[in-house]
Amino acid sequence: MSQAHLAYESRVNLGSYYTPPEIVNTAWEMIAAYVNSQTTIIDSACGYGDFLKNCGQSITIGCDIDKTAIDIAKKKNNKVQFFQTNALCDVSRAKFGIPQQSDLIVVGNPPYNDKTSLIRHNIKDVDFDIDEDIACRDLGISFLRSYNKLEADVICVLHPLSYLIKPTNFRLLKEFTANYRLIDGLLISSWEFPESAKHTPFPIVLALYERNTQGMAYSFIRSFRFRPAGKIGFCLGDFDYITSYIDKYPKKKNRPTYHDSLFFWTMRDINALKRNRTFVESYSANTIVIDKRKLDYYAYVDVFKRNLHRLPFYFGNCDVLINDDLFKKYKPCFIRDTVRHHPFLKKHFQIQPIEKQQAASGLDMYFKLLFGEHHL
Repeated sequence: MSQAHLAYESRVNLGSYYTPPEIVNTAWEMIAAYVNSQTTIIDSACGYGDFLKNCGQSITIGCDIDKTAIDIAKKKNNKVQFFQTNALCDVSRAKFGIPQQSDLIVVGNPPYNDKTSLIRHNIKDVDFDIDEDIACRDLGISFLRSYNKLEADVICVLHPLSYLIKPTNFRLLKEFTANYRLIDGLLISSWEFPESAKHTPFPIVLALYERNTQGMAYSFIRSFRFRPAGKIGFCLGDFDYITSYIDKYPKKKNRPTYHDSLFFWTMRDINALKRNRTFVESYSANTIVIDKRKLDYYAYVDVFKRNLHRLPFYFGNCDVLINDDLFKKYKPCFIRDTVRHHPFLKKHFQIQPIEKQQAASGLDMYFKLLFGEHHL
């Protein structure tokens, strides 16, 4: 049931999106082994309460800042104790009447709304109070921090995969990751949420965490095997990335020094590469001044962009993948394709030209070998 009472801008700012029932059911399958009649289960951003329908004999609590949503949730389920309150303010078990000794499970689909993101930036306006010790530019990270503050024993929630696989985001979760370990991670495309599927799909993880004093370092995430539907698994550590070879961002002293300097647009991740340019002919604050000794690798990224249709959604927040030994073998194919799309670069490459069909065949083979089981 869609959060139909909210205007589009409010859905964006409150992160109020309908969760398909099959995803709700999967979350309950993931926590089933932890649930008994003495367990307290809470969804602290419950909307209409869809995650709390089949809670059996457990003690169940639903919370949302939206009064209308809570009123609707109460009509749908009289076995759940509902609170209309801001779950990110004055966070404590006592606020919800949860005994400190109770086993606590958090379940749900909390808001994830990065206030600094360019997507929908013109309508983003988060204006409610958040405890200082859990406040963050992204509401989803604030919610994960709040679960740690509640000392939840088990957490099973949806959140962007980027929280875990991007080192900058992972560092924002240091209090959380010091106390929790990822047990399972099912990868889901944002296109599974029709109301939010207006842009390039990004990977969401249905993540199951257990409280664990050993916590988890980023190296743990790099070696963790996530579960994409129908695939053997996705692991960051299975691949090498372009950041080992070239700069992704402009350097502080980034101004061109020669009249024939070459420029490349800033690189964030694969989804940003879909939206942005690669080689550009003029300098700006968003361009990298290319070290011409590494020009081949920038050509690689340019060709990679034209082959993104080969990759499934769950690579969206990764850096550009590369197999350097394989790239060196097929480099003439990449150079030809780049020069064909950017003729002004021709004078900068000293490489024997090859036929169009040979280049296309070589690129096809390279990407099939690079992506392996993930190749679409």
